This record gives sequence, structure tokens and C-alpha cells, in this order.
Amino acid sequence: MNLASPKSAVVFAYHNVGHRCLQVLLAQGVEVKLVVTHVDNPAENIWFESVGQLAHLHGIPVVTPDDPNTPEFHAEIAKYSPDFLFSFYYRMMLKPSLLALAKHGAFNVHGSLLPKYRGRVPVNWAIIKGETETGATLHEMVEKPDAGRVLGQCAVPILPDDNALQVFNKVTVAAEITLNRALPDLLDGSALRRSQDLAAGSYYGGRKAADGVIHWHDSAQNIHNLVRAVAPPYPGATTTVQINGKAEPLTITRTMLAPVKLTHQNPGYLNVSETRVVALCGDGRLLRILEAEFDGQLQHEVMLSARLGTGLHKLGGIDSIGSTGETGSKTGSTT
Repeated sequence: MNLASPKSAVVFAYHNVGHRCLQVLLAQGVEVKLVVTHVDNPAENIWFESVGQLAHLHGIPVVTPDDPNTPEFHAEIAKYSPDFLFSFYYRMMLKPSLLALAKHGAFNVHGSLLPKYRGRVPVNWAIIKGETETGATLHEMVEKPDAGRVLGQCAVPILPDDNALQVFNKVTVAAEITLNRALPDLLDGSALRRSQDLAAGSYYGGRKAADGVIHWHDSAQNIHNLVRAVAPPYPGATTTVQINGKAEPLTITRTMLAPVKLTHQNPGYLNVSETRVVALCGDGRLLRILEAEFDGQLQHEVMLSARLGTGLHKLGGIDSIGSTGETGSKTGSTT
């Protein structure tokens, strides 16, 4: 099938992936008739680029519906008679009746190597699960989330100490590359599409700040993965630390696995020297605390050591291996 050019699109987009992928469409001559995005949540840490500002710069109309799946909004989209619908990190599911308004299909860019990590916050989940690579996938949109046929993928590595922001920046580039490669064939109707084997993949839901509470009976590797998966600009991994008999909130934002494994009797304690802050984890491994938020300030290891004082300090969330208790702060934006 040979489709006439130029092609038109209605684009649902948000966040950095949305910003970069909208630029790809414009660079390849797609006539973007409308951009649908979100109003920024004032309670959320807005650290990413604005899709709405980019659209305004190019003279593209922008709308921010509370619900894009109403009959009234479908009627608005139908007026544009788009060849394509694209969704780039838009945060709401689009119903089949809306997807059907695109004459030549509706397509999404997802931040994982589908079928792995379908669903919400795939970058954060990939780090938590200890993956060594992830990427971006361009796929058809269908009723089931992230389940349509795949048109292209691009992989990126996850290094052992990469945090979520570092990996997300790689995934953003992977999304741009994937869309840029696949778009010419998609526009002229020659793009190949590969069905997913969903049984070989995985699906995960969203995460809240409370999911960042550290359980110190866990392994040092798993705790390290959690810390880097929810490090700023995400809410951070939280616990409490005993100071002068009082449990004070501590948000750990950067860690490093120590190269040795000891047989210690104090999992769930910080061992503080003049230059080192080391957490004793449930598997006997040691985890250096390189950076943490304490007393409302971000403090590096030496500063944190001076503030805590040398010796052993009990952490929240564990009384003995396998026993968890109350832990600290549960506030912050979702990841």
C-alpha cells in the first residue's frame, strides 16, 4: 500500500519521551494537527521537558482533557480526520473507539523491550529487578496495554550503578532512534509488524513513594537496586535511623556495594566511622551510603558521618533477619 504524503497525526504526549518523539514527527514532515497532553500536577516534581510548550512553539493547537475517552472528545478528534494517532508517554489508556479514528493506525512508544515490563514505570521496575538492559519499543496500540504488534526496538545498557534518571535519559534517546528509524516505512505503508509473545513477558503496575521503604533484611544488591531505581528526581528510598533514642527519617539517594561479605550479627544497622557510612544488610553484605537526605538537607557520606556520629545506629524496618517493623517517610510523588 502506498499512502499519499504528507501524513497527518494527532499526538498524545507528555514527558521527555513525548517531547523528543514529537520532534521526530516534525522533522520527518508529519503534519501534527493537534497535541493532547497533561496539565502539570503541582504536587509532582516536574523535572522534564514540556510537550505543550514545544507544540505552541510550532503553532500546533494543544488540549488537556481530563478524560480523552468521552464521546465529546472523540467527536473533536474525528474533525481532524488524522491518518495516525501517536501516544508518547501519555498517562491515560486510549480506548479502541478513539484509536479507530486514525485511518492508518495508532501507535505508542513504550520504555522497555516489549513484551518485558509492559505497564507502568518500566524503567524503575527494570532497575529494581536487576536488569542489565532495557530500551524502547514502537508498537501498535490495542485495547490491552502495550500488547500490540511491534514495529521497532532499540536496546540500551543498564550499568550496575546507574540510577533511574540516567537510564531514563538513555531510554529517551532509544525512543527517538526507534521512532526515527521506523517512521519512513510506517508513513509509506511498508512497515513490518511482529506479534508479541505476551506469555514470555511481564506486566507491572505503578509505584508510590511508600513502595520505596527499605526492608533491611533484604540483600544488599536488592536494596542497592531499590535506591537507584527511586533516586531523585523520584521520591527516594526511605528508612529511619536512631539518633539519641529517637527514630529520625532518612532518605537514601545513592549507594555502592562494598566488595566484601562479612558474617555480622547486626543487619539493619548503620556502622558509622569518621569517613564511611555502611549499612549492614540481611545477607551479610555491606552497602555504603554515599548520599542521603537527612535533617532536610542532601548530605554526602563524610557530612552524613559527622552528623550521625560514629558507632552503630539502628535503622527502621528490621528487628532481626526476616522481621520488619515501622519505617520512615512515605510522602512524595509517585514514580
